[in-house]
Amino acid sequence: MESPSNLPGLLSSAEVLSNDDNTIEILPAHERAVNGVLKRSVDIVGALVGLVASIPLILIFGYMIYRESKGPIFFTQTRVGRNDKPFKLYKLRSMSLDAEKDGAGWTVDNDPRILKIGHFIRRTNIDEVPQFLNVLIGNMSLVGPRPEQPEYIEKFAKEIPNYHSRHAAKPGITGWSQINGWRGDTDIYQRVMFDLDYIRNYSPILDIKIMWRTLFDRK
Repeated sequence: MESPSNLPGLLSSAEVLSNDDNTIEILPAHERAVNGVLKRSVDIVGALVGLVASIPLILIFGYMIYRESKGPIFFTQTRVGRNDKPFKLYKLRSMSLDAEKDGAGWTVDNDPRILKIGHFIRRTNIDEVPQFLNVLIGNMSLVGPRPEQPEYIEKFAKEIPNYHSRHAAKPGITGWSQINGWRGDTDIYQRVMFDLDYIRNYSPILDIKIMWRTLFDRK
């Protein structure tokens, strides 16, 4: 498993966001502006292409979801984005309508709340394709830390130093921690460390590498 700490340093003349061991540095304003415009441009183009390309998937699997469980085929959930701002995240519904009647919670193996077709669309990440709409709206990026549910934020912030610094970047559909195996119910500390290293070492080239590995390196 590759460690992003081995990436070359990409930031310079930086302002320090935190002075603990997980310091996040911020590029000078002019470099942030250039990178921000470039990243947003790629996000818009990628989201438009992704939405158009995913229409057949949404129609096919939306129909299968509705056949198995009458009700809306889309599922929305509050997540926390950049600068700790909450937003509505979109997914194809993979669970029963009353799955969160007792509140949000982690899914487990053989979770009875998951639909039969839900297992497939979760395993193949097809349930995530509506998030191209989140990218187009601007509350997510193609690449970034995965957005977390608000009920877990303070818990993780107490357990992991500098946890909130991962919200310095927009959350993403894919990310550095995900392509290195840290996703779902894996070690949250390791996931956050990879997220912080992604922010620390951000560059357009790194985003391209992450998107390439997401699409073509399925190890």
